[in-house]
Amino acid sequence: MIFELDKFKLPPNFRGKSKWTVQLWWITYALFFKPSPQVLYGWRRFLLRSFGAQIGKNVIIRPSAQITYPWKVKIGDNSWIGDDVVLYSLGEIEIGANTVISQRSYICTGSHDHNKIDFPIYAKKILIEDGCWLATDVFVAPNVTIKQGVIVGARSSVFKDLESLSVYAGYPAKFIKKRK
Repeated sequence: MIFELDKFKLPPNFRGKSKWTVQLWWITYALFFKPSPQVLYGWRRFLLRSFGAQIGKNVIIRPSAQITYPWKVKIGDNSWIGDDVVLYSLGEIEIGANTVISQRSYICTGSHDHNKIDFPIYAKKILIEDGCWLATDVFVAPNVTIKQGVIVGARSSVFKDLESLSVYAGYPAKFIKKRK
């Protein structure tokens, strides 16, 4: 099958806010979030909250992190979002407390149905529970739950739910061992 992209239509209210709010966020991100000094974590939390993100206390978000739609993001207390992390929040992203998303990780809530000629887009929630660590360059696919206390090794790709207090690594991520 060959796609007929002229038939593609964005689902109603897919972004969750008006196109003007989306544009205002992107301008705010470019002018105030991304160029902010490394230490201004409170400023970046303020900007995200101003656009509807639910950000807990003491959350560290690096200025190079990219958040598509802040109003679809929830991050628990004391969590860290590293350099060049992408929160591709076409759908909801919920990150628990005391969780680390390390540099260059990509949390991807959206994709397309490649079995249909009009290549429709969809979004599915990602939940990363409390006390997790996603090491550098981890990819998380739509509709995944990473349960409490999971460690995901560097450069792994997560396509299925991961069980609590376990270590996973690889492409796709496979169970390595239970944590103590």
